[in-house]
Amino acid sequence: MRKIINAPERFVDEMLEGILLAHPDRLRTAPDSPRAIVTAAPTRRGHVAIATGGGSGHLPLFLGFVGDGLLNGAAVGNVFSSPSAEDMLAVTRAIDAGSGVLYLYGNYGGDVYNFDTAAERAGKEGIRVATVLGTDDILSATADNAASRRGVAGLALAIKTAGAAARRGLSLNEVAGIAQRTVDSTRSMGVGLSPTILPEAGTATFELPDGEMEIGIGIHGEPGPYRGPIETADAITDRFLDTLLTEVSSTRVAVLVNGLGATPLEELYVIYRRVALRLSSLGIEIVHRFIGEYATSLEMAGASVSMCALDPELESLLDDPVDAALFSPWRPAPTPGHVWGEAPATSSSSASTAGAAAATEAEAELGRWVAQVITRAAERWAASQAELQRLDSAVGDGDLGITVARGSAAIVDAIAKLDPGHDVASVIENSARAFGAANPSTFAALSSLGGAAMAEALRRAPADWSGAARSAFDAIQRRGGAELGDKT
Repeated sequence: MRKIINAPERFVDEMLEGILLAHPDRLRTAPDSPRAIVTAAPTRRGHVAIATGGGSGHLPLFLGFVGDGLLNGAAVGNVFSSPSAEDMLAVTRAIDAGSGVLYLYGNYGGDVYNFDTAAERAGKEGIRVATVLGTDDILSATADNAASRRGVAGLALAIKTAGAAARRGLSLNEVAGIAQRTVDSTRSMGVGLSPTILPEAGTATFELPDGEMEIGIGIHGEPGPYRGPIETADAITDRFLDTLLTEVSSTRVAVLVNGLGATPLEELYVIYRRVALRLSSLGIEIVHRFIGEYATSLEMAGASVSMCALDPELESLLDDPVDAALFSPWRPAPTPGHVWGEAPATSSSSASTAGAAAATEAEAELGRWVAQVITRAAERWAASQAELQRLDSAVGDGDLGITVARGSAAIVDAIAKLDPGHDVASVIENSARAFGAANPSTFAALSSLGGAAMAEALRRAPADWSGAARSAFDAIQRRGGAELGDKT
């Protein structure tokens, strides 16, 4: 592993610290949540706020798009892992200005689980939330199953149009509608030439022999449908266009040529050259063009092309100015005297520790016993990190051992900080939330959700443990959608 880092486990936090130190005029953290990043200036009174989030390793997506005319906040996860529901809720509270919050992010399981949980909790606090998922990766699913596609670099175009709509003062339904229309009009396709290395794993996420390329690869290294010898830039670009034009039908388009992290800008312009020549020969005008890094994959070599079919409104929204830390192609100088707006009404503070109600001595004694059991279990889970990592490398991205080890340590720490008088439900709920927030991922999100459902069931019926287990199972299945026989 050749990376300019300190301790791998501190990589994301030190990266965030550096960005905040570099851009104190634009970015800050939400109260009590260092992974919840919001604009330094508050959302304009009465305007819709937009929040996103996702795993680290993709800069400038997501955090880099927080700024005036784009996003109001972003929740930050570990490398290639979802942010926690707690961090997304902290972002939501910090940016809401009374007109609701749009969640706009890529269609990945862990993100969906955690963001949906945050939306439900925000709704209980009186904050309206709408959700739009980026689904532009054309080779990740067939056209008749387009809603299940992954969100990749084309998400940047939806962020741009939605951000402009919110800045113009449109309603939550209108902003969400524009974001969805942009998503529906955008398709992306990529090629990978080398793998990435997760800092904490220290090994490549997949193998790609020298001299080979993979067409349709995802930004986490998800396999594409074709692997073969590296072709010329024109041949690769023609593959992109031949596929994209089967679903993008318009005489006026926006084109985004994206580098995946280790591709020189010069090569991206060679790709754009071919795009421009091909589309011109077909009578298609490129109205907006964006060439650079928008959604990277750490040090992966490769590129993607996104195309968006434009209508007059989307065309106009893409033209609006923005001011964000890492969104340089749309970075005009701020207008003299520009004011973002007055501060929003004071939002509710962070949720208090779960289960603060006083327990009887018998309930507290049972709570202490369950806390000991969970602590011992968590210590054994942590000891299984290497085995879990080996197994997950065969079927996933190899980070399950990291997730479980970090989550286990967080559980032990959370239980140690609990008042001895807490009841069983409080012990379980605090453990579940600690596990979900420590290293968020699909597994952590679903486990946390199940624990929270179990705790809620035990509050209703303290003696019904089988019913509580069933509540956890049902909550996980309802959110994850898995049926008996599915891989998950």
